[in-house]
Amino acid sequence: MSYNCKNYTEQGGEKTVIGGTLEIAEGGKVLGLEPKFTQAENQDESTASTISELKSDFNALILKLKQAGLMKQNSA
Repeated sequence: MSYNCKNYTEQGGEKTVIGGTLEIAEGGKVLGLEPKFTQAENQDESTASTISELKSDFNALILKLKQAGLMKQNSA
């Protein structure tokens, strides 16, 4: 009888291989990794009553996404 394990730590503990699923339970953390994304500034819900006001609110949201690095800037 043999057993093939998808997730294992190599001898010496220097390397852990995840061949299956790694699940982080609620409240769990991964330490030592840089976050990939930063949160964008809050955009208040639109109270626009005209298309022009809605356009301004939408453009403000796009600007905040770009400033947070979640959307590419236009190359000019």
